[in-house]
Amino acid sequence: MEEMKNHWKKWVYWFLLGVAIIIVYKLFDNFQDVMGVVHKFLDIIAPFFAGIFIAYLLYMPCKKIEETFLKSKIKFVRKKARTLSIMTVYLIVVLLLVILINVILPVVLESVEDLINNIQSYYELAIQKYNDLPEDSFLKGEVVKDAIQGIQNIDIKQYFQVDKILAYIGSAIQAVTGIFDIFVAVVVSIYILSERTQIIRFLKKFMSAILKERVYRNLDKYFDNSNQIFFKFIVSQFLDAVIVGILVTIAMTIMGIKYAPLLGFLIGLFNMIPYIGAIIAVGIAGIITLITGGISQTIWMLIVVIILQQIDANIINPKIVGQSLKISPLFVLFSITVGGAYFGILGMFLAVPVTAVIKILLEDYIRYKTC
Repeated sequence: MEEMKNHWKKWVYWFLLGVAIIIVYKLFDNFQDVMGVVHKFLDIIAPFFAGIFIAYLLYMPCKKIEETFLKSKIKFVRKKARTLSIMTVYLIVVLLLVILINVILPVVLESVEDLINNIQSYYELAIQKYNDLPEDSFLKGEVVKDAIQGIQNIDIKQYFQVDKILAYIGSAIQAVTGIFDIFVAVVVSIYILSERTQIIRFLKKFMSAILKERVYRNLDKYFDNSNQIFFKFIVSQFLDAVIVGILVTIAMTIMGIKYAPLLGFLIGLFNMIPYIGAIIAVGIAGIITLITGGISQTIWMLIVVIILQQIDANIINPKIVGQSLKISPLFVLFSITVGGAYFGILGMFLAVPVTAVIKILLEDYIRYKTC
């Protein structure tokens, strides 16, 4: 009897293996059709992932505001603390979006449009200034001459037509963020924020049921640590970028630098990428200022911006971030380079918190092995 049972199990095993091989073969044989179905499915659930991401970003503000409402002496406020906290956070978000759309973006877009419309003349002016340099200038070496002669006949403006750029941006926004998708994402985020206690409790129970106790404890610990690192990094970098952008814009405006709102916005945005972002943004700002304002204004701009960045790096950023992620600058540069190479701008931005999490895992592993 036992032999027949083992024989039956063996046949079932080979049958299931054969079915699995056939399924895998069919999947590869109709790879394009399968990928089409997968792509369509991902498009359908994209708003849900967007809602989860929005809820993740708004979780900590909601939590802090809810704790404040729970301390209120008004019974209704304490009873509806979570609902009121979600409404408050979304009201703040809407207010910030209104300010961004009606105050900041028009000024930045005006600078972008003016720069694009005049970029050909700036380019020709730069070439003229180069030609006026003395023949013994180090900038008139053969390499530089060959490079400039190769691009002198290029009509740069044709690559920066306002109508085309705005059309591209409009198409991208329409394709990626449809009204319905935005609505679904917001509704999903509200439900997640409202029921986050039940969701977290369910996930913890589910993980504890399928994992061993030791594995579950470690996973729970690393999840909490990773969550704190990611949230703290994202929020702190965003706030820091806003502060730096405002300070740089004000300083450049006082100095009379053209396109100050655009350059301030650019430096603030790139400042979210540690080390490399600030260098890239200042380099671009320096080139634009050199073309539009001359060498003297560029030098003063660079001095002021570098001073502001040092103030940010040594005073503002530590106050916002709190305790450092304690990662060597060498590893930061390495992680940003690798993240940018494989995942673009998003990879550069998330490289630092991912490296911090990996560092924690390695340190715990080494401590476990050496103890």
